[in-house]
Amino acid sequence: MNDEIIKEIKQLKEDKNAIILAHNYQPKEIQEIADFIGDSLELCLKAADVDDVDIIVFCGVNFMAETAAIICPDKKVLLPDNRANCQMADMISLEELKAAKEAHPECEVVLYVNSRAETKSEADIVCTSANAAKVVESLNSDNFIFAPDHNLGVYSAKLTGKDAIIVPEDGHCYVHTIFKPEDVQKARSEYPDAKIVVHPECPEDVKELADYVESTGGMVRLAKDPDIKQLVVGTEIDLTTRLKRENPDKEFIPLRKDAFCLTMKLVTLEKIRDSLADEKYVVEVDEEIASKARVGIERMLNLSK
Repeated sequence: MNDEIIKEIKQLKEDKNAIILAHNYQPKEIQEIADFIGDSLELCLKAADVDDVDIIVFCGVNFMAETAAIICPDKKVLLPDNRANCQMADMISLEELKAAKEAHPECEVVLYVNSRAETKSEADIVCTSANAAKVVESLNSDNFIFAPDHNLGVYSAKLTGKDAIIVPEDGHCYVHTIFKPEDVQKARSEYPDAKIVVHPECPEDVKELADYVESTGGMVRLAKDPDIKQLVVGTEIDLTTRLKRENPDKEFIPLRKDAFCLTMKLVTLEKIRDSLADEKYVVEVDEEIASKARVGIERMLNLSK
């Protein structure tokens, strides 16, 4: 069944001059059909670099597809399932961000890429978990507004020695906040020879116990270290799918087997095929919002070049 659907997808890609981008948290069959797999920063960079296609099929969640649509206004961006949202992205409202700016006019606004297009339009610069500290370091002031992930904001402030005003106070990723210090301690006991890596969205007490703190793209690079044979991975469980496929001679252990993003799993092979066939669901961003949001995104991308 999958073989036939994959054949249809490949033909539709050719017919429609399309590319498939997939986030690291997509399941195995989606990773295997994708033209490119990456974290949020890598996907931003790839979207900005695709000049010779007409359609981008984005296998991820809505804010990622919106970002691609903002960066690539001349491309049609498709989200195979329009219910694929990110709870964190919806935790910061436009009104709340504007209120924080009014209360702290001396601060630049660093907005995590895990946010909606309208809030990006109020940001001075956007960041991802891979480059948050670098972005904060580039700011002109020692104080900054950070939204919406509390844990990443605190971590970025800690790494740079700057002070973060975080809005909302409880913004979080429900997948990464399930990790607890006892999970790390248990992994140390069960896998004494393993290294432990966790995501910056994890709570601070979890990050302090890990050997490494990395974005998913950083974890992919870390996994290639010849000195690491066994790695406990503290992020969404399907990153280990990619790591195992690319490093078959190594062992990758999820820090928790229930670290599972439900909306990342809404994309299926059938939905990719139907998305290409019917050119649905088109992700459109109001041009005025897109124009304003593009400023902070491009400022981030310029830092990454």
